[in-house]
Amino acid sequence: MTENNKAPEAIEDDPIEVRRAKRAALIAAGEDPYGHAFAYSHHVAQLNELYGHLEDGDSTEDAVDVAGRIMAKRVQGKIAFLELQDATDTIQLFCRINALGEDAFARCKDLDVGDWIGVHGTMMRTKRGQLSVAVESFELLSKSLRPLPEKFHGLTDKETRYRQRYVDLVVNPEVRSVFEKRFKIVSAIRRYMEDQGFYEVETPFLHPIIGGANAKPFTTHFNALDRDYYLRIATELPLKRLLVGGFEKVFEIGRQFRNEGMDPYHNPEFTTMEAYQAFSDLNGMMDLTQGYVQAAALAACGTLQITYQGTEIDLSGEWRRASMVELASEGAGEDVSFDRTREELVAILERSGGHAEDAWGKGKLIAEIFEAVAESKLVQPTFVVDHPLEVSPLAKKKADNPELTQRFELFICGHEYANAFTELNDPVDQAERFRVQVEAKDMGDDEAMGFDHDYIRALEYGMPPAGGVGVGIDRLVMLLADAPTIRDVLLFPHMKDEVPAGGAKPAGAAAAAAETAAAAAAAAAATAPTPAADASASAAEAPAPIDFSKVVIEPLFEEEVDFDTFSKSDFRAVKVKECVAVPKSKKLLQFTLDDGTDADRVILSGIHAYYEPEELVGRTLIAITNLPPRKMMGVYSCGMLLSAIHEEPGEDGQPEERLNLLMVSDRIPAGAKLY
Repeated sequence: MTENNKAPEAIEDDPIEVRRAKRAALIAAGEDPYGHAFAYSHHVAQLNELYGHLEDGDSTEDAVDVAGRIMAKRVQGKIAFLELQDATDTIQLFCRINALGEDAFARCKDLDVGDWIGVHGTMMRTKRGQLSVAVESFELLSKSLRPLPEKFHGLTDKETRYRQRYVDLVVNPEVRSVFEKRFKIVSAIRRYMEDQGFYEVETPFLHPIIGGANAKPFTTHFNALDRDYYLRIATELPLKRLLVGGFEKVFEIGRQFRNEGMDPYHNPEFTTMEAYQAFSDLNGMMDLTQGYVQAAALAACGTLQITYQGTEIDLSGEWRRASMVELASEGAGEDVSFDRTREELVAILERSGGHAEDAWGKGKLIAEIFEAVAESKLVQPTFVVDHPLEVSPLAKKKADNPELTQRFELFICGHEYANAFTELNDPVDQAERFRVQVEAKDMGDDEAMGFDHDYIRALEYGMPPAGGVGVGIDRLVMLLADAPTIRDVLLFPHMKDEVPAGGAKPAGAAAAAAETAAAAAAAAAATAPTPAADASASAAEAPAPIDFSKVVIEPLFEEEVDFDTFSKSDFRAVKVKECVAVPKSKKLLQFTLDDGTDADRVILSGIHAYYEPEELVGRTLIAITNLPPRKMMGVYSCGMLLSAIHEEPGEDGQPEERLNLLMVSDRIPAGAKLY
């Protein structure tokens, strides 16, 4: 850009407006800020490999063309150093006024971090040992209007990283490596299945009847048929119809949709691989599952000895196979089987921290006891077999024990990764199980399956004995990429609506202005000294103001509390070290807190309807820390987190409770007391 077209100095404090002014100046000068196709000769990784042998100070006549994004810029008089990043690696660009000429060098200095450029030059290594491209000419391919996060501080806020994955991938190289592993894992599973003789098929996303799993569906309206359909919750029933049609081995890798909660191991939209093989059974599915998991591990990690969140896992050898009854008995330290009375099983479950529902039979109770006492202990790969019929409506009964089914779940590090059956191919038995599901749905279970008459008709034509398995791809990627939460392995995880500071979401031009202002503030915060950055971040994340006229007073405190009683309460600032959803609870979150002492404090709070665990990690909250421990879902909760509760009119006009967890400045140290 020439001197006459430089951006006005008056807006230097607004980085986005400065860049917009540069864009306008380029257009006014007849230049296109968004370029055209560029024929590069090499990727950067190739140049780093081909010219890695150059000695310090060496120059070549070898011409190269590279393209990428500017990640750093440093100007020293008549020399400028740029860091260029493409899809493979980074390299330095060595720009001299003598080689470029005054006008081109001025345009080079006017480039911004984040701009995409194409470069022509020759390979060299500087006297200080930096492999570089000596730039002879360059083209602007795309003007960046938003500054990237400053390199030292980076992009660290998890919510921003998940919401703006495109920026996360640019500035955090380790994130890119996670998704490269994901691509390798999916590819390896697909190759393994094809090598085993399976055909990859595609089945519908839209189903007229929910089936194949117990889950709450997403509902949509099919205009052409004028009826509601469901986004699929599983691919099982369509795939098994193909076995009826004569295909022997089929599999599908695809998205499933379950309208349920989000936590570190669950996302409403997720990816599975389901496979079905005629003339096979549960044992065949165990062999198949071990094979594709090991193939995925070798492709992603290069080894079968991996580490997940500090725990060493050995995926080699033959994996353990054990029955659910056996493992539940081991964990409980006493016999857990169908020989016990229902009352005895209820007592075992409640001693283990669980809670029994009146409608549960022995099979469901055994499954709940297993989850309470054994699941978390299954660190090394374990196939858990022989599930109760009550919790396995699509699996084939065991011939020698009709209360159990030919089903397994694969557990690693205390989490389920795969689920498999010897498939039920008796249409009469299957129809009866569908009827039970329909009865459950009529009783209010919105996760129960419907009665799929066409699937029963298909079975009546005859389906060969078969084995079937489903594996959660996202969880497997978490394991092999050592990722603590499912959002870390989803390119675009679902997030709550983004609401600007100050209240309701603005519309139209106001929304654009607010977004621009927020981005400018974020850019300024990234480059400011740490205290200023902290202050800017706190302002940007300030919650919307609350109308306190709607606050609901807890009945306990409607009357006056004497001062002596109140003064005994120990109110402290606590920092959230970890937050997870409590298994088997739709409401509870479990917080691990730094309260300023040497020991972590655990508090459970029923606020999952209002917050996801990930968004609370790192926050500073207020808690009462001297309440007596209270056991909830088998976990002792030591204190209470404070929230502000108010009511808003719901869709039906009736008041609905809203909750706002009290959060304070992160500059307040853990353990600070409130007076």
